[in-house]
Amino acid sequence: MQLERRDADGLKEIRPQLLEVYAGIYADRLHEEFHSVERFDERLGWNAGVPGFAAVVGHLHGRPIGYAYGCTLQPTTRWWKGLRTAVPADAIRETGNRTFALSELMVVEEVRGTGTARQIHDELLRGRPEDRVTLLVEREHPKVRRLYESWGYAQLGEVLPFPDAPLYDAMILPLR
Repeated sequence: MQLERRDADGLKEIRPQLLEVYAGIYADRLHEEFHSVERFDERLGWNAGVPGFAAVVGHLHGRPIGYAYGCTLQPTTRWWKGLRTAVPADAIRETGNRTFALSELMVVEEVRGTGTARQIHDELLRGRPEDRVTLLVEREHPKVRRLYESWGYAQLGEVLPFPDAPLYDAMILPLR
């Protein structure tokens, strides 16, 4: 597998690949507004507009097979606004350099279980200056949550990021 790393300025070159992989993975849910390609592309654009944006795309035989991207949470972030679990205020205090938000990590079905997602994940986080990384995993996907736990993530609480979004578990992984 070849890994390609991009910042916000390089996103335009890989954006079609991200949309293609997303559409394939969510083919059975694209009719849901939250999971539509248009809404995904909108969320991707929001992320790219935040400092610290980075993306990694994995290619196998010249074909995109997965990706991850995220950005650094800013003091004004909305990331924690839908938190439905009581947590200490310090747990969600953002400084603009404390937390990297891993917004998406996806791999196509044919490479699941091969370590591909972990390779893409680790490449995205390699050299990150933040103290920790957070991600959201759908509550209805306990197998995925267990995978992240095996990588060292711990659950912080439940989050409903948008009114039409599914319920997610927010997870945290210390980077230092």
